[in-house]
This record gives sequence, C-alpha cells and structure tokens, in this order.
Amino acid sequence: MATQHSRAAARLMISPAVGVLLIWMIVPLAMTLWFSFQQYNLLYPDRTGFAGWDNYRYFVTDFRFGAAIRNTLVLVLGVLAITTIGGILLALLLDQPFRGQGIVRLLVLAPFFVMPTVSALVWKNMFMNPVNGFFGHIAQAFGAQAGFDFLGQAPLMSVIIMVAWQWLPFATLILLTALQSLDREQIEAAEMDGAGAWSRFVYIVLPHMTRAITVVILIQTIFLLSVYAEILVTTNGGPGTASLNLPFLVYLASIVDNDVGMGAAGGVIAIILANIVAFFLMRAIGKNLET
Repeated sequence: MATQHSRAAARLMISPAVGVLLIWMIVPLAMTLWFSFQQYNLLYPDRTGFAGWDNYRYFVTDFRFGAAIRNTLVLVLGVLAITTIGGILLALLLDQPFRGQGIVRLLVLAPFFVMPTVSALVWKNMFMNPVNGFFGHIAQAFGAQAGFDFLGQAPLMSVIIMVAWQWLPFATLILLTALQSLDREQIEAAEMDGAGAWSRFVYIVLPHMTRAITVVILIQTIFLLSVYAEILVTTNGGPGTASLNLPFLVYLASIVDNDVGMGAAGGVIAIILANIVAFFLMRAIGKNLET
C-alpha cells in the first residue's frame, strides 16, 4: 500500500514537468502541420487558404531537393566515419598514462563546448581562408597552389571537417569511458599468451567498445541530420547546391523565400525522414544495446 502511494506521489510530482514538455513539443509540431497545408507567404499575406498537398509536392519537386538529400547523407556518414574512427584512436591514446594527461583530456574535450556559429567562424577565417588561412600556408609550404579556396572548391568536405571537429570530443568521451571499464586482467592474460597489440585490440578491446560505438552513432546521427549553423555561416549552401542539406533547404524556403507553407512542409518531410533513418538504425545496430 505504501509503495502504491509513493508511486502515485512520484507521478504527481513529475506530471507538471511532463505536461510542460508535451506542450513544448506538441504545439510547435501541430502548428507546423497546420501551416504545411496552408497557402501562406509573408510577401503576400492576403493570399491565404487551404493548399492541400501542394506545398509538399512543390518542396519535393524542387530542383534542389535531390542535392539536399544527397548532401545530408554524405555529411552524416562523413562525420560519423571521422568521429568514430578518430574517437577510438583518441580514446586509446588518452587511456595511456603520460605526463600532462589531465590537460590533454581537457583540450580534447574543449571543442564540444564551443557554439556551432563560433566554431564555423573560427574555421572560416583562421583555417580555411584562401589567403591568410592556416591550411593555406601549410599547403603553400608543401608546394601546393596558393589561394586554394576550401569553402569554394570543397565546400561539403569543409563543412564535414568543421562538424566532425566539434563532435569528436563527444565520441572520444563516450568511448574512453567504455575503454576504462575494460577488465585489465583480460588484456594482461592475452599479453602473457603472446597476443600482439593488434590482436588484443581486435578480439578484446573493440568488441568491448561495441555498445559505446552504437551509442555514439545513434546520438550523433539524430543531431547531424539537423546541421544548419555551420552551413549558414560558411557556405550558405553553395556554391550552387554543393553544400546544401535538408535543414538548410527548409530555411531557404521559409525564411529566404518567405513561403511559410512550403517551409513547414519541408520541416515535416525532414522529421519523417529523420524518424525513418532512426528506425532503421535502431533495427540495424540497436541490438547491441540489449546484449
């Protein structure tokens, strides 16, 4: 009886927070759905009415839609590859005892706390500037052509590097935590049996980190599908559609073109595609979380 009362009290205490959270989520989603079926352009406020599926049809048939989908997938996969492989290597490095280990760990984790807009500005002006950028000076030192415009000639790869730099600390932290929970006696026993460093990594360390790698991939994929600030600050989706992704296409439709209806339809499409990707990811690699 006391247990039932405590459970009821717990539900009563958390119900206001749950209610606020539901309102916070449901109201914007409901408004987005409503606007997606309306003809509503900020430049022509008098032209309103029910648009049916026209906003969705116009958004999907936009000549930029295919490029936005392709760039979104390339960006997500590129960042995941860099952060997962780099996170494993950094975790292995930071797990070793050396002088100044605490300072190095702090420096490795620091990029995760930098705002995306600030990070993009730093990369744009200090590293990828074709004239005064750090990468440009390095390229010239090795005899490369002066004035290589990273954001103009390799825009999508430049965005991938920026986003990966910011998400690499997150992957490193999760993987390092998993690595430090590994039973050292297994490593010592394998070493005494003559197993080399590569064999120990492949057959002991990597299987132990599988669940952590799964968590990194799942969480990062959800956030990477909504990358926007880095593109706005650096490439603005160009040149052409070279670095245009789905969230930025929604921004162009709703803010630049002032078409609230088509922008809302694009937002709904983006939500549906994100949930489809998340569903298949959970089916494909989510089983690792249950083992």
